[in-house]
Amino acid sequence: MKMKNFLAVWMLGTALGLTVLGPAQAETLRVMSGSSSSPLNVPMNRAVVVESDQPFAELSIANPGIADIQTLSDRTIYVLGKLPGRTTMTILGGDGKLITNVEVQVTPDIAEFKERLKQILPGEQIEVRTANDGIVLSGTVSSTAKLDRALDLAKRYAGDRVSNLMSVGGTQQVMLKVRFAEMQRSVSKNLSASLGVRGTVGGGSAKTGTAVGTGNFTADNALSGAFDDGKFPINSGTTGALGLGFTAGNLEFAVLLEALESKGVVRTLAEPNLTALSGQEAKFLAGGEYPIPVVSDSGVTIEYKPFGVEMAFTPRVVDGDLINLEIAAAVSAIDTTVTMSSGGFSVNAFKKRETSTTVEMRDGESFAIAGLLQDDFTDLNGQVPWLGDVPVLGALFRSAEYQRAQSELVIIVTPHLVTPTRGEALALPTDRVRLPSESELFLFGKTSGTKAPKTGAAAEVAKQDFSGSYGYVME
Repeated sequence: MKMKNFLAVWMLGTALGLTVLGPAQAETLRVMSGSSSSPLNVPMNRAVVVESDQPFAELSIANPGIADIQTLSDRTIYVLGKLPGRTTMTILGGDGKLITNVEVQVTPDIAEFKERLKQILPGEQIEVRTANDGIVLSGTVSSTAKLDRALDLAKRYAGDRVSNLMSVGGTQQVMLKVRFAEMQRSVSKNLSASLGVRGTVGGGSAKTGTAVGTGNFTADNALSGAFDDGKFPINSGTTGALGLGFTAGNLEFAVLLEALESKGVVRTLAEPNLTALSGQEAKFLAGGEYPIPVVSDSGVTIEYKPFGVEMAFTPRVVDGDLINLEIAAAVSAIDTTVTMSSGGFSVNAFKKRETSTTVEMRDGESFAIAGLLQDDFTDLNGQVPWLGDVPVLGALFRSAEYQRAQSELVIIVTPHLVTPTRGEALALPTDRVRLPSESELFLFGKTSGTKAPKTGAAAEVAKQDFSGSYGYVME
């Protein structure tokens, strides 16, 4: 009997010790006589003490694998949670009558998890609940990064048994502004000379000369490259040409000098803007589709290849105003200088500048995600052997050609966190243009009306003055 009392005191002391250790301390449930008990929540691997206001004689637990019970006295019960689940504990009095049924629910111990969550993510409104043997997270977090941190921490305690019901608050829509800027400069210089001679020597005839191009320069008894039509050749498209023909005795001479210099500048500028939800892909195409015939055994089919300004990007708001961008951008155009023929069809090639990358930046910051500086140089010198090496006069037997092409390309991206606004606050490019009336069109020759909108965003745009200098300047 004494040993039994000793064990009872020892178990009671152990239970009280568990109630003191840690924040997840055991609770105490009091059972009133003749009343139905409220559910008893027992953390897994923790203890709960149940007290009764009258002595009991017999205890039983429906599923001992979920919870273990021990008697500390005739009025006190020690309940230990073993595995997550729900079971029933029955308490009987000395006369064999039912005192009460206690519903015992064993849940994972999440008190420590809640503390760690508050330490790692302070200020976040995250609610933690248990469901069967797992953890359920709900509430609103400020960013996707903090949501991932909460899930990673929960998996440390419940493994794959974590249910995510959290939502991300704040601005989650991103507008991406992309700027394509390309400058192409080319310089070409050409200087060539031709000399022809023919005549009669000792009763025979001799002739020499050069022949290029198709243009005509005629003179009395002038030379030609083939010496058979009496015409002096000049290259077609030549900007500057000088031809001289003269005779000396039985010899005829012809001299042709051609000089050409050309310069060109090409500017390409495109600024597409696109808005997408965080984590969702958005695509943009401003251009067209070029038909390409495809010849096969079954016949000829037409496939269409898009060209123009193309963009596809996936934004992800990482934390606050930090944005991760996965972007693919391209500018393409039809190249009429390259043509391929096949099966009776003729198609052109494409010129394309594209980039694909992933960057991370904050709201309003910019990145030059791609750049190209290309400098092509060609120098060609042709001459008649030995004669072209003669000082001064050798220039009449030489032809020099010089070409240089430079290209500069840069692609800049700028993301912005945006929110919707009222429709009347937005202005369209067509808002400040009104169709002309019949009198304005036929009497005054105006192609647009003179009455501008008086209210709204369109009115503010109409007040702007576009008469001054604008655009880009290149010196």
